[in-house]
Amino acid sequence: MAKFEQVKNGVIFPVGEKNEAFAQYFVGQSYLKTLVADPAVNVGVGNVTFEPGCRNNWHIHRDGFQLLLVTGGEGWYQEEGKEAQFLQVGDVVVTHDGVKHWHGATRDSWFEHIAITSGTPEWLEPVSDEIYDKL
Repeated sequence: MAKFEQVKNGVIFPVGEKNEAFAQYFVGQSYLKTLVADPAVNVGVGNVTFEPGCRNNWHIHRDGFQLLLVTGGEGWYQEEGKEAQFLQVGDVVVTHDGVKHWHGATRDSWFEHIAITSGTPEWLEPVSDEIYDKL
């Protein structure tokens, strides 16, 4: 049994549906519940839930930023050229414009964060098993 199984039921916000719209940019299964999608605000807010071992591809936010507010489980965040950061409930990550990075669950835990995003994501290559398995 994976750690933090309760995350799959939603910790603070609902888990949402399988993240089919962005599935091509993830290794493993993720879920997305859009919380704010108001074009007049120019910031998207979503609850993203990752099954154990799930992670998104390397990506860059162009003309914007991304804030991650960890609400459940355990995960990883890594910027290109830096060591991966272990994430747990209460952690906050700020990703500035143009920074190549990825984030996702640990191998044995569910993981959930609120993503507050501005700008346009540029999706890149998957995080290799070689990189992920070293964590």
